[in-house]
Amino acid sequence: MDLELDGLDVTFDHTAVAAPRIRDLLPIYRDLLGGRHLGGGGDNRISGYRTLQLTYSNGSKVELMEPLTGSTFFDSFFELTRGRGGVHHLNFHVGDMDAAVARLTGRGYRLHGLNRADARWQEVFLHPKEAHGVLIQLACPGFRDPDEARPTLEEVLAGRGRNGDGIPSP
Repeated sequence: MDLELDGLDVTFDHTAVAAPRIRDLLPIYRDLLGGRHLGGGGDNRISGYRTLQLTYSNGSKVELMEPLTGSTFFDSFFELTRGRGGVHHLNFHVGDMDAAVARLTGRGYRLHGLNRADARWQEVFLHPKEAHGVLIQLACPGFRDPDEARPTLEEVLAGRGRNGDGIPSP
């Protein structure tokens, strides 16, 4: 899809797949397809999900997501997918969030979920009705200390990733 963001640096970063359990996704995306955990991942306690990323030999990435215990974050998504999950969103990085929002709204696109609260990760979503049923996330990643500890896959699944809730994945 051409986002018509002329002059704005936009790069595809990853595809996100959600399921009731990340552990159910690992046999496919890690074991069968050869994904390697990047290190890192954790919980978004405000929204109610856990996430981690796998990378592949060509540098492409897949983000795996699951709801946290008691979360309703994926309820409508799982209803649409009959409880199985699937591709949740496509992520594109932008160099300038303000410019991206201005260009998209200036062209009449509906955006939602604009979040500039975290300097490490600013995001906005292009509504699925604008993108043929696909949720598109535009994100502007900020500075991350290269020496920051990155939790292992086992730590993330044990609920001890970044902002972890301490409750193991089902």
